[in-house]
Amino acid sequence: MNFVTFRTPADSTPRLGAVVNESVVTLPGDMINLCSKGVPGFAAAAEMAAAMPVADHQPLTAVELLPVVPRPGKIICLGLNYADHATEGGNSKPEYPSFFMRSPSSLTAHGAPIKRPRVSTKLDFEAELAVIIGKTSRHLTPVNALEAVAGYSCFNDGTLRDYQRKTAQWTIGKNFDETGSFGPWLVPASTLPAGAAGLKIESRLNGTVMQSSNTAHMLFSVKETLCLITEAITLDPGDVIIMGTPAGVGYARTPAVWMKAGDTIEIEIEGIGILSNRIEDEA
Repeated sequence: MNFVTFRTPADSTPRLGAVVNESVVTLPGDMINLCSKGVPGFAAAAEMAAAMPVADHQPLTAVELLPVVPRPGKIICLGLNYADHATEGGNSKPEYPSFFMRSPSSLTAHGAPIKRPRVSTKLDFEAELAVIIGKTSRHLTPVNALEAVAGYSCFNDGTLRDYQRKTAQWTIGKNFDETGSFGPWLVPASTLPAGAAGLKIESRLNGTVMQSSNTAHMLFSVKETLCLITEAITLDPGDVIIMGTPAGVGYARTPAVWMKAGDTIEIEIEGIGILSNRIEDEA
């Protein structure tokens, strides 16, 4: 069973929900609290949701999904984590991950718009795996690193390429409001291959496949990435790690392909689902 954060037209309060077929049922608590309970917590939540009467089910189409974790304490991203993407950008294979941070205000949800800002037309797409942390962790090892993972989701690391390249640091181009799409739901780690390895990952712009690869091709696996991050940083429940994108992004094409108002971008990861957003110009 998969889990969402959502709200309804009648109540703007974010709610935790479980997806049951094509409907959602409300659960107590929030996503961070659920993630902190680990495998037993997900099992108990699934059992509670399955026992809910039909009257308590709401169609998924009748609710507004929010980013899986609406305001993560930390969003840590990897750049150049697929060899083919590094090559298409003229970069060599890194000896150490290129880490950068995103802010919660940069997030948007499945079904919500990705906003193309007033100041740039160079809005690019990046299909990525999102890792959601479930336990406070420091100095993880290859033996215990994956125990820190609560679940996985899809992410579109929408990037303003001209702003990314204004400085040696990528931060500004990766943090425009409502450009990083996160969803549609959390899939518990226990239901996927260890480290979400071997999953097909794809982006489609207006139905045309732009990126198609496999998480087995990541240069730094989820396990290795968590070990490296926690050498320096304590991870907490609800923190999110974004695992990099494969080749096929818009800026590397001839001519370049930029997302524009009216476009639809989909990110699909095998075993997780489809994250879909339309593109809108900032008002």
